[in-house]
Amino acid sequence: MPDVDGPPSRTPSRTPSRTPSWTPSPERVRDCRLRAFTERLAARGVPVGGTYEELWRWSVTDLDGFWAAVREEFDVRFSAPATAVLADERMPGAVWFPGARLNYVDQVLRDRDPDGVAVLQAGEDELVRRWTWGELRQQVAGFAATLTRLGVRAGDRVVGYVPDVAEAIVAFLGTASLGAVWSCTGQDYAPPGAVNRLAQLEPLVLVVADGYRHGGREHDRREASAAVLAGLPTVRATVVVDRLGLPIDEDLGWIGWPEATADAGELLDTVQVPFDHPLWVLFSSGTTGMPKGIVHGHGGVVLEHLKGVGLALDLGPDDTYLWYTSPSWMMWNYRNAGLLVGATVACYDGSPFHPGPDGLWALAETLGLSVLGTSPGYLLACSKAGVEPGRDRDLARLRTLGVTGSTLPAEGTLWVRDHAGADVQVASITGGTDVVGPFVGAAPTVPVWPGELSAACLGVALDAFDEQGRSVRDAVGELVVTRPMPSMPIGFWNDPDGDRYRDAYFDLYPGVWRHGDWITITSRGTVRMHGRSDSTLNRNGIRMGSADIYQAVEQVPQVLESLVIGVELPDGGYWMPLYVTLAHGVELDDGLRARIVAAIREHASPRHVPDEIILAPGVPHTRTGKKLEVPIKRIVQGADAAGVVDPRSVDDPQVLAWYVEQAMRHRGA
Repeated sequence: MPDVDGPPSRTPSRTPSRTPSWTPSPERVRDCRLRAFTERLAARGVPVGGTYEELWRWSVTDLDGFWAAVREEFDVRFSAPATAVLADERMPGAVWFPGARLNYVDQVLRDRDPDGVAVLQAGEDELVRRWTWGELRQQVAGFAATLTRLGVRAGDRVVGYVPDVAEAIVAFLGTASLGAVWSCTGQDYAPPGAVNRLAQLEPLVLVVADGYRHGGREHDRREASAAVLAGLPTVRATVVVDRLGLPIDEDLGWIGWPEATADAGELLDTVQVPFDHPLWVLFSSGTTGMPKGIVHGHGGVVLEHLKGVGLALDLGPDDTYLWYTSPSWMMWNYRNAGLLVGATVACYDGSPFHPGPDGLWALAETLGLSVLGTSPGYLLACSKAGVEPGRDRDLARLRTLGVTGSTLPAEGTLWVRDHAGADVQVASITGGTDVVGPFVGAAPTVPVWPGELSAACLGVALDAFDEQGRSVRDAVGELVVTRPMPSMPIGFWNDPDGDRYRDAYFDLYPGVWRHGDWITITSRGTVRMHGRSDSTLNRNGIRMGSADIYQAVEQVPQVLESLVIGVELPDGGYWMPLYVTLAHGVELDDGLRARIVAAIREHASPRHVPDEIILAPGVPHTRTGKKLEVPIKRIVQGADAAGVVDPRSVDDPQVLAWYVEQAMRHRGA
């Protein structure tokens, strides 16, 4: 077997709760689409049983039957028929719905009431803009016409450097309608970080905004947008969205948003593309170098997202759906998926803590949200701040609170029950950019157990493997998926042989997807998360790569080398220290710390700034030169150093011993 670091413990680290914190009412079960879907299957003689677990088992046993049923349930229309559902099950390389042609945008915009509300735009300016379905269609058609005039065709790339605004959704849909490929980053990314990602795609058009609001401040991003443009030499035209009312230099030749969407033409004529035609490129966190561009196809995303938002979240045309997110994060794409089922999606350009710690709860009240998504960090902060949303806010419409990004501890789940509402379901999910959706989540018919995720998602052949590739229950193992999903990447950008794709997910267990998380699948079917089994950082719900931090820090002349880790804490917190080694005679004083922080903010983003900067005598590596990020993380979390890494495989065992000693001090051992 390959040489890998073992899990933190062979037994679960937390005692399971004896009772659920939430159980669906008979009315909730009766009225949800998942129940109706199951009954329709049963009426046709499909062996779905009477429980969610039996339905899940059928969904991963009969992949053809399940995904054909999802397509039928949501009336996904192909303009050319498929010759099969799953023609080849190899991983990687699965072939879904060969011959089918469609377009993501058709599923979004067809059969909608033109006067119904499609998108709500909220921000710290306390103004709420409403975009009807008719206005959304017109804007998409206008933007698509502008792209066509600029020479954009199917397969070309359009990219965004934008906040979470409705115009970004329009730009994505207009791009996709032509069969062109969309990608974007949030404007909190520094220009080098955005360019590292977007320049790989050689885009033809760039969409930017003059700035965004966050934490009571206006952030002017005109200069940053110009810097991003300078790093994208293939761009023919730049479209600018007015968020702050700042003047744009006419000499730049940027196209204003009203002009870019003015020519709607007669009708929106979407380009029909193959099932696996690229829809968007999402980028990995960049742990081991340049971020990897993960390419997803139209058809796989449509099916995965319809299943997720339509069955698991039970969204429909009567719902309003907000997930607090950034365009840099796949949850932005997953939030926009609400449009696929006719729900109203809400964008929010601002801080969840503005104007106070209950900012998101106030937004839920103002917008009448039925589903709100956030992070464990936000909920724990509300708990510590004494926020009482159930008492102080009218949350009568709120039925589901989505949670993702890291583990919500049991006390967080109980806090929601006691302070937000006993009828509010906590829908904790875990998944990734890699499949642009969850592996594990919740369902409207399944109880919620404190500190646990409710169930494996339908169609996801989830398992936990030990180091020998054996399936384990009630013990810690690697999160794996043993059969393909339609939304698995069609490939990585600029990876013609598929080598990087295979190395990313199939290096340890050939033919089986290994995601990089340690989990426990319990005997009752719930899942407990134990953090990353790789070196990806996961802070405040956003996964980041250490490489972005190293590139910034190691530009500081006094810094010789650095090591960053992210440690999930038992109370649900997260500690991200940065260890630095310095040139001879240099002290780590406040001034140098400030320079390091400034470099990270400038070249990565504010969220990459560590919680602590620690002077270290060196950075330990493997004999092949790889920094020992994962072993150091495991040692800090309490693992026995002897069981995590062999000192003989380390370039400097004395430096490793220093980290072991520091870890013991951190834990108070």
